[in-house]
Amino acid sequence: MTFPRPGPEGPRGPAPEPGARGRTPATPPCDRAVPNRAARRGHAPNGDRGPLESAPHPALRPARSRCVPIPLTTRPDPPRRPLHAGSRRAGGVIAHLRRPPQAADTLLSQGRPVTASSQEGDAYAASAAVDGNLTGTRCSSAHSDPQWIRVDLGAPTAIRKLQLVWDPAYAKSYEVQVSDDGSTWRTVHSTTTNAASTIASLYGGRTTCKAPADASAYWMPSLYNGDKKIFPVGPQVIYYKAGVTDYTSVRPFPKGLRFVVGDPMQSADEFRRHRGFVEGWECGDGYFNIDIPASCPSRPDVQLDIRMRAPSCWDGKYLDTPDHRSHMAYPVVKPGTNDNMCPASHPVALPMIEFKMAFPVNGDMSQVRLAGGRGYSFHYDFFNAWEERTLKAMVDHCIVGGLQCDAHGYDETNPQRGAALNADYRLP
Repeated sequence: MTFPRPGPEGPRGPAPEPGARGRTPATPPCDRAVPNRAARRGHAPNGDRGPLESAPHPALRPARSRCVPIPLTTRPDPPRRPLHAGSRRAGGVIAHLRRPPQAADTLLSQGRPVTASSQEGDAYAASAAVDGNLTGTRCSSAHSDPQWIRVDLGAPTAIRKLQLVWDPAYAKSYEVQVSDDGSTWRTVHSTTTNAASTIASLYGGRTTCKAPADASAYWMPSLYNGDKKIFPVGPQVIYYKAGVTDYTSVRPFPKGLRFVVGDPMQSADEFRRHRGFVEGWECGDGYFNIDIPASCPSRPDVQLDIRMRAPSCWDGKYLDTPDHRSHMAYPVVKPGTNDNMCPASHPVALPMIEFKMAFPVNGDMSQVRLAGGRGYSFHYDFFNAWEERTLKAMVDHCIVGGLQCDAHGYDETNPQRGAALNADYRLP
């Protein structure tokens, strides 16, 4: 998340380009997803909800749990035959098998190297979660959140199923993440973000944003090259900026505000004329592409980029509306001036969000598509679940204060103004 120096949109100039001074990206891209309520409820952050895909290092990063068993199999189990069960008590989770796996099953996690964020004592080591002991051992972490457990499968492995069985004191929220190298992780399942997500399930939960206080949901459709899903590489950027000329009038998002930008059913012409359109699909020296280009230069430095701005004027009444759009509006030009202002129907100026995503794909692009169709169907959702004091501190210091901030709320050209957040991206 970055807070560029405020400035009006439209006549006064475009948003900062990638790599602009002061841009520190969110860690990888705030991928709490808002479910798409229009056409693709099955999608998840950075991808579609479904079976876990090939990855050597699955990791469970629970937000409200202790130490959790990781049963991984190469094929689904018959109904009503859970492989592992967990019982969460004050000391952690008891791990055991309800019944041994059948011979045809390959239990990937059993006996593999395992580490955890902490352990309650020597008798409750993380290895107990995968030792195959049905009744005699259990693992348990420290009595504080968050905690995590990680199993190293040692090599790229096709994972068909991960099953966790909790007792009534189950973890309220957790994430499953996978990695190809043990250092860069992507979320493939999150209990805090799904089609039934609410402000109660998001607020205070885990996040992949740099600021722990930002538990907001940011969602966009997956990108595919043929049948292969293309994931953005490294941290991605979501800008918070001023959409009106009077940047001192910008206020923080109200808790629970949600909206959709764009429309999965929009035509190519509607996408081009959308108020949030910036430069369309970009690759190499090609800009303003309405659809995904058929080809891009085959160079290591070339990626497929997309940018789109959100409406930043709120009606001050509704946190959401049936179409997920009517309560928000884009700024308008003040009569007789070159200034942008909020219309009378939507008088409250909020931060303007701008998605900036980059995908590592080039060369022949003829099979590149969004999960829901053509490139002009691009859209995204936002569901605000920031902790209020932190968001207000960042908006007041950076946007209202006229600074171009990084994720700490620090403007390197104005060091005397200090930072809004500390080294851990939290309020001092």
